[in-house]
Amino acid sequence: MLGIIVQARTGSTRLPKKMLKKIQGKYVIEHVLERVKKIHYSPKKIVLATTDKEEDGILEKIGKKHKCLVHRGRTGELLKQYYDAAKQFGLDPIVRITADCPLLDRVVVEQVIEFYLRNKKKFDYVSNVRPPTFPDGLDVEVFSFKTLGKCRENAKLKSEREHVTPYIAKHPEIFRLGNVKRKGRDLSALRLTLDEPKDLILIRKIYGYLYPIKKFFGLDDMLKLFGQKPELLKINQGIGRNEGLLKSIKEDKL
Repeated sequence: MLGIIVQARTGSTRLPKKMLKKIQGKYVIEHVLERVKKIHYSPKKIVLATTDKEEDGILEKIGKKHKCLVHRGRTGELLKQYYDAAKQFGLDPIVRITADCPLLDRVVVEQVIEFYLRNKKKFDYVSNVRPPTFPDGLDVEVFSFKTLGKCRENAKLKSEREHVTPYIAKHPEIFRLGNVKRKGRDLSALRLTLDEPKDLILIRKIYGYLYPIKKFFGLDDMLKLFGQKPELLKINQGIGRNEGLLKSIKEDKL
């Protein structure tokens, strides 16, 4: 059965306990799970994957409160965590969502899922990030359990095991890679993810304007808002994409 795995932990370094920051009276992780539950695909299973650290017990409670399955594993072994969760709950294919995306647009997720399902005989892995044309924070990856198993078996570097899909990206000779490109202009420079304090300021402002009017607003609603209030885009300018992954790759070389 198709499974959506949402990865989350409280031990973030650039913005400590970002999953438990409040936006419009709810935790960040709650907004993410509510948006994931709105994805129009059935049947599906939603799994919250977090660490076995005591501090992440609160995430397990929140996941269960929102009727999600929960898998807990060792910190720093996210690839193994995904594999174990997929095996435990019988997930195939797997949709990867990160919990630092409280502005996730279900329409974008559905687009990537549908592309994968239409072309699963052609591709082992489909995303909208290789290369990215959607804003940072609307990232989606879909892959088969078999593909995940190959990564679990062969990935050796810290960056390949601490994260989920770098091994796939490095080996196009092994995996057949597909990508969903945004229709219209490239928005990959637009930062809508949550990693830094400035990101939280922007996301809270976006929710402040849009959430009271339309609870599950999407990318088109945000672009319209930015057209009306372009000063919002200056709030978190100058922060690089995928800083956590880049840090792990640097550590591989040490």
